[in-house]
Amino acid sequence: MRLLQVSFRYRRRQPFILEEADAQLAPGDVIELTGVNGAGKSTLLRLLAGLARPTRGRITDRPGVVGFAPDRFPTSQPFTVTAYLNHMASVRGGARWRPWAERLHMGHLLGLPLGELSKGSAHKVGLVQALMADPGLLILDEPFAGLDADARETLPAIATEVAGRGGIVIASDHQGGLRGLPGLRSWSVVDGRLKEATPAATGHERDPERPRVTVAVTLPADELPLFLTRMRDKGYQAGEIKDAQALPHPAEEPG
Repeated sequence: MRLLQVSFRYRRRQPFILEEADAQLAPGDVIELTGVNGAGKSTLLRLLAGLARPTRGRITDRPGVVGFAPDRFPTSQPFTVTAYLNHMASVRGGARWRPWAERLHMGHLLGLPLGELSKGSAHKVGLVQALMADPGLLILDEPFAGLDADARETLPAIATEVAGRGGIVIASDHQGGLRGLPGLRSWSVVDGRLKEATPAATGHERDPERPRVTVAVTLPADELPLFLTRMRDKGYQAGEIKDAQALPHPAEEPG
């Protein structure tokens, strides 16, 4: 799948939200998309999914089956969860949704009207409808937002499985939920431009002659795994110090 000089704006004479994006995606790719709010991440995801057309340029070789889970699932539809998923399964040619609902721990939600769901529960419904037809291209807009701990732990494994059978996974994710997956590619949208971070751009170990310092950081214990993963992704050596009492108090640091 390729993006060839893709630019997009909503109306003529308005500024371009995305300009001259070029990229190539291969079967098995998992891509994390980042950027500040309003940078154009969701617009790019809709272009990739085929829900919007480029103003200029083109997207080629899109897989035949696309699964798209939006940031905000539309709950104003007159269905229960089961009725909605049955309807989508019919649209998808008899796709099986119940195994995905089981993996995302949705049994207690199936009889509820969509309008009664919390954001996290509605997001699970969006994930199931995106996964049920075994997509060759799976696009997730902030997939970890509002999910419970069990679902958050399950989602990286699901992304790995989709990629493992040759699918492409692209997730806009400011929470770093896919960090640590082997071979994860990192895209960002900055000032309307699509950029990809490469190991050469982020690997601080590439120059062994640069001076080194060791820095101690204190943070809440539950944030440690994500913090370490992010530091390692940027090329830093990062590890846990078991004896935190051995660290100097900020007021006692040597001058």
